[in-house]
Amino acid sequence: MRIKDTLNLGKTKFKMRGNLPVREAQWQKQWEENKLYEQRLKLNEGKPRFDLHDGPPFANGNIHMGHALNKISKDIIVRYKNMDGYYAPYVPGWDTHGLPVEQQLAKKGVDRKTMDRAKYRELCHEYAEKQIKKQMTDFKRLGVMADWDHPYITLQPEFEAEEIRIFGEMYKKGYIYKGKKPVYWSWSSESTLAEAEVEYKDVKANSIFVAFPVKDGKGIIDPENTYFVIWTTTPWTIPANEAICVNPKFDYVVVNVGDKNYVVAAGLLDSVAEQIGWKDYKVIKTIKGADMEYMTAKHPLYDKESLVIEGFHVTLDDGTGLVHTAPGFGEDDFNVGQKYHLPIFSPVDAQGKYTDEVPELAGMFYQDVDKLMVQKLKDCGALLKLKVFTHSYPHDWRTKKPVIFRATTQWFASIEPFRKQILDQIDKASFIPSWGKTRLYNMIKDRGDWVISRQRAWGVPLPIFYAEDGTPIVAPETIEHVAKIVEKEGTIAWYKHTAKELLPEGFTSEHSPNGEYTKEKDILDVWFDSGTSWAGVMRKRDGLHFPADLYLEGSDQYRGWFNSSLITSVATTGLAPYKQVLSQGFVLDDKGHKMSKSLGNVISPNDVIKKMGAEIIRLWVAQADTSSDVAVSYDILSQSAESYRKIRNTFRYMLANTSDFDPEKNRIAYEDLRSVDQYMEVKLNDLIRDCLAAYDKYDFSTVFKKVFNFISNDLSSFYLDFAKDVLYIEAKDSHARRSMQTVIYDAAVKLAKILTPILPHTMEEVWSFLKEKENYVQLANMPEVVTYENREELLENWHKFMNLRDDVLKALEDARNNKLIGKSFEAAVTIYPDKETKSMLDDLKANFREILIVSKLTIVYGEAPANAEKLNNAAIVVEHAEGEVCPRCRMIRNDIGKDPKLPMLCGRCAEIVEANFPEAAEEGLEK
Repeated sequence: MRIKDTLNLGKTKFKMRGNLPVREAQWQKQWEENKLYEQRLKLNEGKPRFDLHDGPPFANGNIHMGHALNKISKDIIVRYKNMDGYYAPYVPGWDTHGLPVEQQLAKKGVDRKTMDRAKYRELCHEYAEKQIKKQMTDFKRLGVMADWDHPYITLQPEFEAEEIRIFGEMYKKGYIYKGKKPVYWSWSSESTLAEAEVEYKDVKANSIFVAFPVKDGKGIIDPENTYFVIWTTTPWTIPANEAICVNPKFDYVVVNVGDKNYVVAAGLLDSVAEQIGWKDYKVIKTIKGADMEYMTAKHPLYDKESLVIEGFHVTLDDGTGLVHTAPGFGEDDFNVGQKYHLPIFSPVDAQGKYTDEVPELAGMFYQDVDKLMVQKLKDCGALLKLKVFTHSYPHDWRTKKPVIFRATTQWFASIEPFRKQILDQIDKASFIPSWGKTRLYNMIKDRGDWVISRQRAWGVPLPIFYAEDGTPIVAPETIEHVAKIVEKEGTIAWYKHTAKELLPEGFTSEHSPNGEYTKEKDILDVWFDSGTSWAGVMRKRDGLHFPADLYLEGSDQYRGWFNSSLITSVATTGLAPYKQVLSQGFVLDDKGHKMSKSLGNVISPNDVIKKMGAEIIRLWVAQADTSSDVAVSYDILSQSAESYRKIRNTFRYMLANTSDFDPEKNRIAYEDLRSVDQYMEVKLNDLIRDCLAAYDKYDFSTVFKKVFNFISNDLSSFYLDFAKDVLYIEAKDSHARRSMQTVIYDAAVKLAKILTPILPHTMEEVWSFLKEKENYVQLANMPEVVTYENREELLENWHKFMNLRDDVLKALEDARNNKLIGKSFEAAVTIYPDKETKSMLDDLKANFREILIVSKLTIVYGEAPANAEKLNNAAIVVEHAEGEVCPRCRMIRNDIGKDPKLPMLCGRCAEIVEANFPEAAEEGLEK
């Protein structure tokens, strides 16, 4: 018999390499075939609910790393909640309407304006469905567990019908109105934009100081050669000027420069003089802004007056303190203009070109008009100064082109009537990070009315009819009738049927004596689509619950989905649609740049999966601090892969060394475990407690850090390091070996459960080698936290021992550096403990030689010799152990050959072998 045949060398078919790109897909197929999602929910029927509502990604193209971060985060939460005893369904969703789909069709040569509307929408529908299938495949490949057979999609007839009902309810309450006011207008998209569809970029712009001749100074300002000086960064809006706004609280001065007088704010005089280049100027009069109200000026280019009005939006931050006001081209301008009944003059069309309302500019693009205005003002002597400067300006987030403020007739949702109710609901919800509450609160507090109409084709039509005299018809019976038709046919019915066919039978209105009606052509803002998903999904579908427990999206959704969902929900139910909001940062490259094809820094999840596997992306998500922006690169993913290898190899070791362990027969009760094994069981239990608490806070990075620290330090560097001396050497059924196996098996089971939400494929593989009753780890429950009565005393003593161990390791390292020993097994260590350490050693009664992995350990309770290395908790002497190396346990012993039947072995090994392998004692052993 060979010596190795007497050892308990661990064996397992759990491979060192995961081969994740192949094995993950195999596990996913198995989960789908066995309907694991449905099985898990069935197990949890009747248990407390947890509803995470999926914010719908837009159906356009393969997923990116931002998608992966979002969906994996949700998957981790839902998997954890289900394993923690909650009924936690997960219905994935898709946003499908809107401009991006129309843009893709335009790239393919489809002309929306010349095509039948119904046919065009069919093409949009087909394109969106293809994108959904593409993205669903990508999400599934990440290992995301969800109700993939029944997703919610904003183009589904039942969803659209519920959205129409929400619109009707808001209209009934008086929150919806039609009006003309400036909105974000994208000339590149030919549509209004919501605030969430606008991004800011730095652009160069013309900044001009312009002199408006005073016409009527109300006896306070002499109009002779006197000019109001305005400043603007949009010269193209000069033709639409209707007023000059001043702040009634400011002081204004009349300044003499040469043979002309100019009016500017006193607080900005020095700045204006410097910028325009006034060298020799003198203040001849000071006037209160309030006294300037209703003065008038002559427009420098056109035969029209400009009224001086008051506005508190006028500041002394820049400019002249006199603000050029064009109510058709600015929100502040519009608001102050309403007070003075100014015309809302907006002579620019949908393409950003001037209309024939200004004949000389008709057909000119506004940016060209900008240059022309500068030249015209210069030619007539009204231009005092031109400067080119860089500032942040709104752009269409899809086309990346600048937008303009343009007054158009639109449908709006008024926020003011229920703003306080919304703010109260924000106060009742919880936010992670906590600053999210303040951010959303301030957004709602300062938010203007929501423009909900869009001049596009692909979306949910505004369910509004017009009577013969132009009166809008929106009534409960018309809304419900349209909604029922849409439930059967989808919103394409709006384009396939006449107004009469869409109205309830026999419907009449005093506004249409001839019974003729027309349909609204605009569609609803896509944020109204996704913003009503709480109604079309959480409230409507069986098995789901309203309000949702959690909304989780990127931090940009404070002005997007979090915002629009909140408005529609509070408007119609009085409640926020969520109890908690969790926001995450953006995914950037490792240099902090946004990912873009032009920079060449885009990382595709599908490419990573092919090279490394989805588990590596999932581990990257778990390691990330998502409260701020998250970096990703192949170097960062490689670090995650290294962490994965450490985790996998530790599990492999644990599985190999418990392959002969039967938890039903071989488990040692906690009270009968050796002290060091109890210590590890308590440490494992504390880890479980901390991880469950972190999961409850959606703090995946803490779960990962604590588990990885436990695996690296408590297991690999400590417990499993000295375990070989027990697991391999001791008799198979010895108490010491079964005691350690009990702990190692418990650790494998509990760590597999804890890591399943993060690494489901790998933990499923681990589970297949364990002897648990559940066929899949996902059908098991999270480990319970146990109360150990001796926990405090045990941890205190072992903490002291670990400090002593640090001292011993330091002494061994010094001896190694001095060439006294090589491996720690070559050492004979003598410890001279201090009083407190002596007490601890007496209490623990552990096999300290075994734990310290030395061949000989002597503890002397007395004075240390002069050659002892004095450390924190003891004086230590390290010597080279005397004797020979036992070929079985690899320790240096001086009792080799003590048993004449087994002359190669030390006394300890001979005793074990003779008791368990009698044939070896009779026949002898070979190396």
